[in-house]
Amino acid sequence: MKNFWIKAWKILKRIVLWFFALSIFTVIIYKWINPPFTPLMIMRVIEQAFDQKRDVKMDKDWISIDEMASCVPVAAVAAEDQRFEEHFGFDLDAIEKALEYNKTHKGKTVRGASTISQQVAKNVFLFPSRSYLRKGFEIYFTFLIEVFWSKKRILEMYLNIAEMGEGIYGIEAASQYYYKKSASKLTPREVASIIAILPNPRVWSPVNPNSRVTRKIRKVLLYMKYIDLKEVME
Repeated sequence: MKNFWIKAWKILKRIVLWFFALSIFTVIIYKWINPPFTPLMIMRVIEQAFDQKRDVKMDKDWISIDEMASCVPVAAVAAEDQRFEEHFGFDLDAIEKALEYNKTHKGKTVRGASTISQQVAKNVFLFPSRSYLRKGFEIYFTFLIEVFWSKKRILEMYLNIAEMGEGIYGIEAASQYYYKKSASKLTPREVASIIAILPNPRVWSPVNPNSRVTRKIRKVLLYMKYIDLKEVME
């Protein structure tokens, strides 16, 4: 029995070491190489394949952040993470406020406090789920990308892999689908309209916004005035 536990411990240590080695290696590689797909994309394709009412679709087209209209990264930061250039992956103030809100508003929609870095970590490396284990891995990968990637690379990754419609991923694919033009030619309002649907991109539409999306578009356009693109891209 003692030999069994010794062998089991050795195997566990090897698995852990391999996990750390492979995860760090993958994060470093993705600093320069764009991921061909994400776990979320795979999951959506499987869902579509088993749903006879939906066509299988994975529309994505990578675009460099330098080729996007300058208002694109500004709108993303304004809407999703206004302290993006200040924090190291986690906005502690936002987390504290979200916890307090959720305590006093039980039974209502849970308010999150995920930064752009956390969303990238979750979408690029993990399958969607709600568990403490997945949250632990999210924290781990968020730390890694903040260590090895620049803020510019994190934002570029986010804008290229975020789900922006049914089977639509990234700002270039979204721009082509909704406005029939490249993300390099988007206007501030068009960008704000796309970013505004991100909480529920498979239901909401930037070209036919409901009242909630319309209100968020106004907020994003307002907040964009206070975002310094040079600071964000450092």
